[in-house]
Amino acid sequence: MPDSSGSDPRRRPARNVFGEALSECCSNPLTGFYRDGSCNTGAEDFGVHTVCTRVDAEFLAFSRSVGNDLSTPLPEYGFPGLKPGDCWCLCAARWREAFDAGKAPRVRLAATHEATLDIVPLDLLKKYALDLS
Repeated sequence: MPDSSGSDPRRRPARNVFGEALSECCSNPLTGFYRDGSCNTGAEDFGVHTVCTRVDAEFLAFSRSVGNDLSTPLPEYGFPGLKPGDCWCLCAARWREAFDAGKAPRVRLAATHEATLDIVPLDLLKKYALDLS
C-alpha cells in the first residue's frame, strides 16, 4: 500500500548492475525514461532506457545514422539535444547495437539499471566503464 509520499514500501528499490542502489545518471540535461535523472525503468518503458552513458561525437553520429538523432534540440518536448560529454540514459538495445558497430559510448555502471543485464552482459559494460578503478 502506498504511503503518504505516494511510494509503495513493498516495491523493491531500483538497483544497478552490481545489485546496489541505483545512482543518479544526470540532471543536466535531465535524463531517464521518467525524466528524473535516473536510468530507472518500469513496465511502460518499452525501450528499456537503462544504460547511463556519457555520449561522444562518434556515438551521436552513429545514432543519427541509424535513425535516432539525439543531437538536434526538440524544444516542443523539452529536449535540448545532446552534445559530446553529456550523460544520457540510453536504451540497452541501442547501446548493444552501438557496441556491435564499434561506436558504444562510455558507461557509468553505478547508474546503469540492473535490467540492462537482460540485454547486455556485465563483462561488455565493464569494458566501457567510467567508474571502475
